[in-house]
Amino acid sequence: MASNTLGARLLRRKPVSTLIAESEGRDALPAGAPEEGGRSGIHLRRSIGLWQLSSIGIGATIGTGIFFVLNTAVPSAGPAVILSFVIAAVTAGLTALCYAEMASAIPVSGSSYSYAYATLGEGVAFAVGICLLMEYGVSASAIAVTWAEYLNKFFDLAFGFKIPEALSGAPDGTHWFNLPALLLVAMVCFLLIRGVSESVKVNAAMVAIKIVILLMFIGVALTGFHSGNMTPFMPLGISGVQVAASSIFFSFIGLDAVSTAGEEVKNPRRTLPMAIIISLVVVTLLYILVALAGIGAQPWTKFDGQEAGLAQILQDITGQSWPAMVFAVGAIVSIFSITLVVIYGQTRILYSMGRDGLLPKRFAELSPRTGTPIWNTIVVGLGVGALAAFIPLRVLADITSLGTLIAFSVVSIGVIVLRRTQPDLPRGFKVPGYPVVPVLSIVFCAYLIKGLHADTFRAGGIALAVAVVVYFGYSVKHSRLERAAQDAVPVAQDAVPVAQDAASADRTAG
Repeated sequence: MASNTLGARLLRRKPVSTLIAESEGRDALPAGAPEEGGRSGIHLRRSIGLWQLSSIGIGATIGTGIFFVLNTAVPSAGPAVILSFVIAAVTAGLTALCYAEMASAIPVSGSSYSYAYATLGEGVAFAVGICLLMEYGVSASAIAVTWAEYLNKFFDLAFGFKIPEALSGAPDGTHWFNLPALLLVAMVCFLLIRGVSESVKVNAAMVAIKIVILLMFIGVALTGFHSGNMTPFMPLGISGVQVAASSIFFSFIGLDAVSTAGEEVKNPRRTLPMAIIISLVVVTLLYILVALAGIGAQPWTKFDGQEAGLAQILQDITGQSWPAMVFAVGAIVSIFSITLVVIYGQTRILYSMGRDGLLPKRFAELSPRTGTPIWNTIVVGLGVGALAAFIPLRVLADITSLGTLIAFSVVSIGVIVLRRTQPDLPRGFKVPGYPVVPVLSIVFCAYLIKGLHADTFRAGGIALAVAVVVYFGYSVKHSRLERAAQDAVPVAQDAVPVAQDAASADRTAG
């Protein structure tokens, strides 16, 4: 019988074989174990291909940051924000390699939460899960706020009016709440409830539109490039570069979003790592080019507080409204797809935690008709909508960066642990330069965490306190592994042979 000491509970790991078996609607726990999650006969459907999965990563990453991150990061670093993007991209690149290995070895939903459960134990996994929920929920809210800005910009240019100020921002002296952001979240949740296949097809089309309008911005903005806008290059010093890099890092959430789709991907051991790497390359190039073109076209001091900033730059350069209007329309469509991906990722993390018993099992209930977690999605929509309607944008961005950096660090640590504990586990991709790359990833993440604002750590502390209360008040008693141990049913560490894992995980369903 497994030990029931607190330390044993916190450190107990979920076997990779069990994770994979549950992802396919099977159950690697022996007879007599609690019937949650995988034994219902209903499971997530493998319907996502390489381009669709890459679109999830590209769409979430590009759009999460590029449509508004310059207006929050440039005031911290000046023109040297380009270096901030490089630092963030290097950190994300190191971590992306670790994500690629973990995703190919453990192709299931839950991303870094599931990876932590298999490598570092239940206590760390639960804390990471809470960080991810904070990361995704707050990120989706921040994106929805930006959507409202571009929607207002389009209405102003096309029809000469704006949404009433009281209904277009977080509560302050002039705003009541952000109605457009609330409507966006409602539309996204409706689409996700309809089904994943339909959602990813819509997202893939929107990502293509997004890339086109960003290339248009780069082309037009470069015509207004003035080298004088690049000097002084580092007016706020290296500390400003670090602060900006820390703040914008949350925009690389798309790399984590790719791995949340692990149970719905065709040929996951090959598709997951390829999509992660493709997403990183495309995103890094576009980020740096957009930042360079935008800062060259406009003095860095004008970015602070500027709404729908990229559209405004186009309008100032051309002296005409139509380029800005086209860009605003593209941004409206693009930001819809970003919100779709981020909320999708959050629902899959909740699904995994509900299946494991760490949260109420209702989060893991799937509709027999659509194969989607309907109740789960509604709860997420309500939470994200409330944040988007009532919390200011700058606060949302910094909180998300903390969650992203913690999750990325855990994945890098997990690669090292899994190499030691299960060296023969089939992997569709291996981190080159191991163990140097995972260690560097952890070091870079720690450097960026250090650059976050003090308010961010206070918010993180509150989230951690909530995690402790929920874990010891509910999760530790209802954990599937705990209930199996109490019933004197040991968890079979090798209930499904590893070789069989590899073959079965690569099969596609439907």
